[in-house]
Amino acid sequence: MLYNLLVPLADEHIVFNLFRYLTFRSGGAVITALIICFVLGPRVIAWLRSKQGEGQPIREDGPEGHLLTKKGTPTMGGFLILLAITISTILWADLTNRYVWVVLGVTVGFGTIGFFDDYLKLTKRSSDGLPGRLKLLIQVIIGTGAALWVSYIAPPEMATHLAVPFFKDLLINLSWFFVPFAVFVMVGASNAVNLTDGLDGLAIVPVMIAAGCFAFIAYLVGNSFFATYLEVHNVPGTGELAVFCGALVGASLGFLWFNAPPAMVFMGDTGSLSCGGALGSIAVVTKHELVLGIIGGLFVLETVSVIVQVASFKLTGRRVFRMAPLHHHFEKKGWAEPTIVIRFWIIATILALIGLSTLKLR
Repeated sequence: MLYNLLVPLADEHIVFNLFRYLTFRSGGAVITALIICFVLGPRVIAWLRSKQGEGQPIREDGPEGHLLTKKGTPTMGGFLILLAITISTILWADLTNRYVWVVLGVTVGFGTIGFFDDYLKLTKRSSDGLPGRLKLLIQVIIGTGAALWVSYIAPPEMATHLAVPFFKDLLINLSWFFVPFAVFVMVGASNAVNLTDGLDGLAIVPVMIAAGCFAFIAYLVGNSFFATYLEVHNVPGTGELAVFCGALVGASLGFLWFNAPPAMVFMGDTGSLSCGGALGSIAVVTKHELVLGIIGGLFVLETVSVIVQVASFKLTGRRVFRMAPLHHHFEKKGWAEPTIVIRFWIIATILALIGLSTLKLR
C-alpha cells in the first residue's frame, strides 16, 4: 500500500524514492510484523487464555511429560502470526503484484482451515478436530485454485515448468501435471510443518529460516540481472515476494518470543498449516519447489518418519521409532526438550545453507 501511495510522489519528494527498493520494504515488513507481535501478543494470549480455559487438549498417547508441562497452555497463537503477516504485507508490498495475492490467499486460506480445526478441538475437548479427509480436500481445493492462477499469470515459457537445481538450463515441462504437482508441494509443505509443530519453538524457527532463504531466492529470481549472473531462471515479478517473506520472518521472530520454552502459547494448526502453505506457494511461484525440499529438509524428515512408522506397523506390526514424528522418538529416548529443539534448529540451518548453495552450484 505504501509503495502504491508514495512511489508516484518520488519525483517531487526524493525521500519517497526509498519505497522503490525491495530491500527497504522487506526490512520494513520484518520490523512491522515484529512490532505487531510484540504489541498485540500479550493481549491475544490473554484473550485466548480467557476463552480456552484448560488450553489445548493434550494427546493421551503422546509423551507422558506433556500432560504435566503443557497442560493449560492456550493454542491458536497462529492467529497472531497471520495477523502480523497480512497487515505487514498489505502495508509494504506492491498490491498490483498478483503473485503477492496468490501467496497471501494460500496462507490465509490454509490458516482458516487450521482455525476451524483448532476450534473444534477446543470445543470438543479432544485432540480430534476436522476430519482428516475433509481438511485435506479443502487444502487441495485452495491449492488447485492457486496453482491454476500461477500457471495463468506466469510467463508462458515458465508457466507449467519445473526447474531442476544444480542444472542451469534444465526445465521440465510438466504440462497438465503441473497443477497436481504444485498442489502436492503446497499441501505437503503445510502438513509437514504441522507434523513438526510438537515442541516449544520447534517449528517456528525452521519456518523463519526457510522464509529468510526464500526472501533471498525471490529477490534474485525476480531480478533479471542477478538471475542471469547466477544462471537461474528469471520469473519477473516474483521479487515482490521478498516483502511477504520479510513479513513471515518478522512474524515468526515475534511469535518465538512467546513460544520459546516454556511456551506461553502454541501456534496450533492455525499457524502451522498457514506457514507451511506460505512456504509451499512461494516455492511454486519462484520455481524452486525441489529446493524447498532441501531448505525445508527438517520438515521432510519429520514427515518421512511418520510415513515409515505407519507403513512399518501396518506391514509388520513393528514400529521403527519409539514414537513418531521424529522429535517424539528422541523424547522417548530421554533427550531434554530444549536439547531436541536446538539440535533440530541446527539441522534446519545446515539444510538451509545447502539449499542456498544450489543458486551457485550449476
